[in-house]
Amino acid sequence: MGLTIHLLGTPRVECDGRALPAPRGRKVWGLLAYLVCREAAASRSHLATLLFEGAEDPLAALRWNLSELRRLLGDVGLRGDGPELSLPPTASIDIEVVARGTWREALGVPGLGCELLEGMSFADSPSFEVWLATERRRLQAAAEAVLREAALARLAGGAAGEAADLAGRLVRLNPLDENFQALLVRSLAAAGDGVGAARQAAACRELFKRELGVQPGATLAAAMVTTTAAPTARPATGRAAALAQLDAGEAAIRAGALDAGLQCLRCAIVEADATGDAALRARTRVALGGALVHAARGRDEEGATALHEALAVGQAASPPLAASACRELGYVEFLRSRYERALVWLRRASSLAGDDRAEQARIATVRGSTLSDTAHYTAAIAMLRDAEALADSVGDAKQVAYALSMRGRALLLCGDLAAASEALDRSVALAQQGWTAFLPWPQSLRAEVDLLRGDLSAAAERLEHAFALGCQLGDPCWEGIAGRGLGRVAIARGDTQGAIDILVDTIARCVRLPDAYLWGKGYALDVLCGLAVAQAMPQASAWIAELHSLAARSGMRELAARSHLHRGALGDRASATAATRLVGEIDNPALRNLAESGVATGGLA
Repeated sequence: MGLTIHLLGTPRVECDGRALPAPRGRKVWGLLAYLVCREAAASRSHLATLLFEGAEDPLAALRWNLSELRRLLGDVGLRGDGPELSLPPTASIDIEVVARGTWREALGVPGLGCELLEGMSFADSPSFEVWLATERRRLQAAAEAVLREAALARLAGGAAGEAADLAGRLVRLNPLDENFQALLVRSLAAAGDGVGAARQAAACRELFKRELGVQPGATLAAAMVTTTAAPTARPATGRAAALAQLDAGEAAIRAGALDAGLQCLRCAIVEADATGDAALRARTRVALGGALVHAARGRDEEGATALHEALAVGQAASPPLAASACRELGYVEFLRSRYERALVWLRRASSLAGDDRAEQARIATVRGSTLSDTAHYTAAIAMLRDAEALADSVGDAKQVAYALSMRGRALLLCGDLAAASEALDRSVALAQQGWTAFLPWPQSLRAEVDLLRGDLSAAAERLEHAFALGCQLGDPCWEGIAGRGLGRVAIARGDTQGAIDILVDTIARCVRLPDAYLWGKGYALDVLCGLAVAQAMPQASAWIAELHSLAARSGMRELAARSHLHRGALGDRASATAATRLVGEIDNPALRNLAESGVATGGLA
């Protein structure tokens, strides 16, 4: 069994299943948690300042705690100016299993859903307390993501009772997430407990009304009637009929006839099931899942169920189809800012896709976008450039446009306006040639370049067009990115109240559906926080707390750093210190310049 480190719940270390004597002092556990969670080595001076700032001799206190840690774990490194853990290959750390393991592996973690270093506080180390609170939110979100993934997989595999148990755990962790409530209702209904499903739906409505002052959206109602990806009628007339329904469904969706297309795809699943052809069964489910994720608004969870079903019935029969299913599941996780789970799915997809350049291009685009959202910009830009080349080599203009827009966004965030402008102009041009539904995204980002160059009229013109088109399409993401830009235009024009109204409306718009792109909310909320701080608005602290909670739970590192910069501007010294640490870990010169200026501004600076 080897060494097993448990940091979720009450911390402990086991060797071959036997608990080892606990170290003296909680700071040893804090130090271990920090070293495990940190992506890069930290210097001794950094660790001493973070954990032992109140000690008479912080470096001596660090040395003592490192020796205690070596006594606990054995010969695991921890020497030199940048002490790093060097654990044996057989060692297991619970937080890494939850964040990066399969859902089956994560379910075996005893502390799944428990708090990091549960019951411990570090009031004499305020900077470490800020870090710990952030990590606790991130790992809580990771636990929720694993339980959701497991519930969907069990539901897709026909084990609806197990799915309901897992969804119940999920709802107990986060009862105010509509998607989690809908998953529990759907699982109960699929398990044959219609009364239980109805009671849970009623309890959810009451909870949302009491706690949030709103009613749940359409997702909960749909869960009562959609228990599987298939309709109840089973005509079963063979392979030819399945393919005909599949082709008809995909054609209808391309033409904009969504409901008719979805019905055809559900019929295709029934026909495919009757043939017993595992690859065809998987293909029809991937088609339905992809349609629900990309074409239908607010139905990603139903789409994820179909994609899990595709993996359950056809992974061995068709690795390329399994790769597509994994990539789509990764995309769903990406939208909801469950980035670590997204990367798990995307790595799996890439291994299954093999030499399929078109599929590898799609996978690389989502991976690069995930890296950008989490502020790993150098890696993101390189991966998105590779995605462009792969997509171009197979003639996939839409995928090229998407990859270009995401690379342009990363360059924009890093302050490279010339390179960003070139990438975004190319993306806009490709979208204008036949993908109008995508145009508002690169157009809004291109307007950000205009803003930073001081061309307000050009920025406003692009943003107004993008916003109008986004509203016509009914796409919350497009409305959100354009609305954020319009808020910044209002700020630049000196219209503070107008900017506040636009930004508050934008934030509500961009998350009005339960499967909205959460990075977009954070990106808009950052501007609102900067404006609120600059204007000394009473809502500033609440908005900053909302931004920090979103960024901390998901791993949006730059937005987390910006939330600390905003708090620092309000006089919070611990947050200012945390901002310095986070900024130093992110490869973004524009962010470093902002932090060094000592000014917390809204959005890009």
